[in-house]
Amino acid sequence: MGSGMSGPTFNIDNGYLEGLVRGFKNGILTKNDYLNLVQCETLEDLKVHLQSTDYGTFLANEPGPLAVSVIDDKLRNKLVLEFQHLRNHSVEPLSTFLDYITYSYMIDNIVLLITGTLHQRSISELAPKCHPLGKFEQMEAIGAISTPAELYNTIIVDTPLAAFFLDCIFVQDLDEMNIEIIRNTLYKNYLEDFHAFCSGLGGITADVMCEILAFEADRRAIIITINSFGTELTKDDRAKLFPRCGRLHPEGLAALARAVDYDQVRAVADYYAEYKVLFEGAGNNPGDKTLEDKLFEHEVKLNVNSFLQQFHFGIFYSYVKLKEQEVRNVIWISECVAQRHRTKIDNYIPIY
Repeated sequence: MGSGMSGPTFNIDNGYLEGLVRGFKNGILTKNDYLNLVQCETLEDLKVHLQSTDYGTFLANEPGPLAVSVIDDKLRNKLVLEFQHLRNHSVEPLSTFLDYITYSYMIDNIVLLITGTLHQRSISELAPKCHPLGKFEQMEAIGAISTPAELYNTIIVDTPLAAFFLDCIFVQDLDEMNIEIIRNTLYKNYLEDFHAFCSGLGGITADVMCEILAFEADRRAIIITINSFGTELTKDDRAKLFPRCGRLHPEGLAALARAVDYDQVRAVADYYAEYKVLFEGAGNNPGDKTLEDKLFEHEVKLNVNSFLQQFHFGIFYSYVKLKEQEVRNVIWISECVAQRHRTKIDNYIPIY
């Protein structure tokens, strides 16, 4: 049943929240907003321009001079408040769907804390850097952990990530390489599980979300492969990290597992029309868009398209992802303004 419901049935439980999130979406910054932001000379100018958008007076109580980190925190907090309002008013199965959105932030927070403690950083210094949507009670105890088994038994066993972690317990120690393996294993299991959940909901939610999550799975497989060149990661271990819910599964993933350089990854992408275009538009010369940028652009397109359909949960996921991209854009422009380094100020990814 789930959100494979008809319009009237969907609206009984979710109509108010769907209307709300569509309203939030209308406040997403437009191309004109970005054209104004890139002309700012100072962060104070930027603050004035943001006041004329949906962000309003969100920086009004900040004593000057403004720091980019403050803008980052305030942008993020606005999204968190909106998300928590949606979550607090949701009923099943939407509430579980919204919880799934938070699991990726929990993974990021765990990895941030383990990596930080590996470099002798204190938890009190690291905790404020954690994403508020991924916070959970046992987080602060990570400082005392030295093996993946301890990490599981002390912390993760009581979180929703427990089922995603079982493949990681056999990793021997927490060094840089193994932390990356843990991160990618958690993401692989999370994406496959979220994909199965959305598929089970059926209807438009399944159509929209399975396409978005399939792309996310393939993007991770491509990036993992490219990043593994020149490292100690074996081809077999690399293949274990690929999420198997994308369009590349199974033939494309098998080919990626054998790839030894960027050109071979590109050759795999050539067999998939929408990925071929992304590689063709990417380069590493000045003025070129990177492959990462092209992948972000494709993600934005999928999430914008999500709003073209009605009566489905995909818009809640898409709204969070579009706002994340918006925050990255504003912070990129803010950094360029703050550092008076304007040559790359236009390297943001517009949404509307």
